[in-house]
Amino acid sequence: MTLPIDGPRIEPGSGVARKLVVILHGYGADGHDLIGLGHEWADFLPDTAFVAPHAHEACVHMPSGRQWFALTDRNPHERWSGACTAAPVIDAFIDAELKARGLNDSDLALVGFSQGAMMALHVGLRRKQAPAAVLSYSGVLVGPERLEEAIAGRPPEALPAMFLVHGSHDEVIPVEALFGSANAIQAAGGACQSRVVNGMGHNIDAECLSHGAIFLARSLGLPSPEPLTQS
Repeated sequence: MTLPIDGPRIEPGSGVARKLVVILHGYGADGHDLIGLGHEWADFLPDTAFVAPHAHEACVHMPSGRQWFALTDRNPHERWSGACTAAPVIDAFIDAELKARGLNDSDLALVGFSQGAMMALHVGLRRKQAPAAVLSYSGVLVGPERLEEAIAGRPPEALPAMFLVHGSHDEVIPVEALFGSANAIQAAGGACQSRVVNGMGHNIDAECLSHGAIFLARSLGLPSPEPLTQS
């Protein structure tokens, strides 16, 4: 049984959404923490709706926030079990959002930060119909050793475009997680872009926003915007 989730939304100025970006927040936050990305990107992704659902669980260590799964000792088995439990909740939410707008997975992009990036990668690589794009900020692929089995038989074009972005000085999820995740995706037959932002910690800065906007626009078949900042 899946639990309903919801969160803040930004609808396109035209009133008709032709694309959908679902943004998944990190551990201890909620949808309000990242819906601002939609405001930053709205002018560069026309006719796109943005929605940032609150995770279905109250955060164990931060009662005012939410979590996609518990992080008690950060071991790989805990992450895998938690991701598998949260995935149906997110899938059901995505299905409902697409249906309500008359869209399909080719119109969808998943964006996540930290634990939300873990879930964006986990869900995006396993949906029956792949989303157009998955953008991971400061995340890591959960269960890399299980990925080849999950996407067996799928040609690269049947997988989402993927972009992994990480700060060189991330103090929460070390930058080595980007390289391990990218290697696992490629070893399983997928492809991804990656970028290390020099000097950045565990956050999303203006350079990340700029490269994210360009990646999302291209992946969703929209005109590529000019960089938001000089990098």
